[in-house]
Amino acid sequence: QVELVESGGGLVQDGGSLRLSCIVSGRTFSRTDIQWYRQSLGKQRDLVAGISSGGRTNYADSVKGRFVISRDNAKNTVYLQMNSLKPEDTAVYYCNVKERFLSGEYDYWGQGTQVTVSS
Repeated sequence: QVELVESGGGLVQDGGSLRLSCIVSGRTFSRTDIQWYRQSLGKQRDLVAGISSGGRTNYADSVKGRFVISRDNAKNTVYLQMNSLKPEDTAVYYCNVKERFLSGEYDYWGQGTQVTVSS
């Protein structure tokens, strides 16, 4: 069973920084692609950033140049460094792992961590 545990959220002022962490257990971390999503109140859950098992990264246009995703395979942890935060970054942030089967795909999610950016 894959388990994801996020931490690091909080309240920060406009222009501030936070670092989110996600500890992954239940599978071989070094072989796992991991994503960060976020969901604002009343909106759909959107992809923020992803990092492949080989370290290749991708970002939503809205966070490029401000957010950095990284991983520490020795700690089974993926990070999301968020800089120059804006009020529109306010959301619950979720860590995600996708399990692919012949019949389809299954998403594992953490419990989420709230990020609030005040103006």
